[in-house]
Amino acid sequence: MAIELYSTRPYERVSVDDITEAADVSRALFYRYFENPAQLFAAASRVAIDGLVERLTALPEGSAFEQARQNVGEFIDFAVQHKSAVTALFRNSSAISPEAGDLLGEVRTAVVSHIKTRAGLNDVDPLTELTLWCWMPVIEEATLQWLHQPTVSRDTLVDWLAGQFFGMLGATQQFNSGDNPA
Repeated sequence: MAIELYSTRPYERVSVDDITEAADVSRALFYRYFENPAQLFAAASRVAIDGLVERLTALPEGSAFEQARQNVGEFIDFAVQHKSAVTALFRNSSAISPEAGDLLGEVRTAVVSHIKTRAGLNDVDPLTELTLWCWMPVIEEATLQWLHQPTVSRDTLVDWLAGQFFGMLGATQQFNSGDNPA
């Protein structure tokens, strides 16, 4: 119920009354389990994010590009399904609650770990490690921009973001080999 509320309305527009009405419970019962709406948001986000991580860490088939494409597509589909909640989570989760802010780090850690495991990258150099970590915020911000101003198709966004990953890795590899423009 909370996930649906936060998926259809911005966090700041969901009141305790909205929550208790949607759940058909009293305010007293709400406050028995949660100190405030931020705690419910964190709990609801936890459920949604756990589902997202499960989807992202499934083992897709195909080439490395196709696997990246499938995972980016899963992320974008999740963001579309939970537009308001995703916006709140990625824009100001740590301001809502520390628990919600920690979720972003958990998602990023799970995805980077999954990429490294899937690619057999047990011991990567520092710049490749940075590249892996930097790709996640690129996906997050591009998806948020697209959710609010979809100037390209979903498939174009997916292909572009998957291409960004390999472009970033290629630039890192080029830099590591000493062949850089600097």
